[in-house]
Amino acid sequence: MSKEKYWEGKHYAFFCNKECEYFPCHKTEHPEQFNCLFCYCPLYALGDKCGGNFRFTKEGIKDCSDCKLPHRPDNYGYVTGKYQEIMEIVRQNAPDGKNPDKE
Repeated sequence: MSKEKYWEGKHYAFFCNKECEYFPCHKTEHPEQFNCLFCYCPLYALGDKCGGNFRFTKEGIKDCSDCKLPHRPDNYGYVTGKYQEIMEIVRQNAPDGKNPDKE
């Protein structure tokens, strides 16, 4: 198994909540492969650098309704691999320039 796919076969990397009132929240031909783990996408904060299929509305809101990137089981590593970029956004927005990692 390659290091890139260390999560394959791991239960922590996939969760399919078929009991959810909104399941599936995006149209899919394979609901059994729909990963609900990242229900609220952590990549949203990355704006146009998230890598997903999104658009901005005329009001400037990011619309991810056509994106399945975080819901595909094989994208777990991609999503978790973006956490450093998300943390950089947190650092840039930290009050008084404090580093949230050192508190």
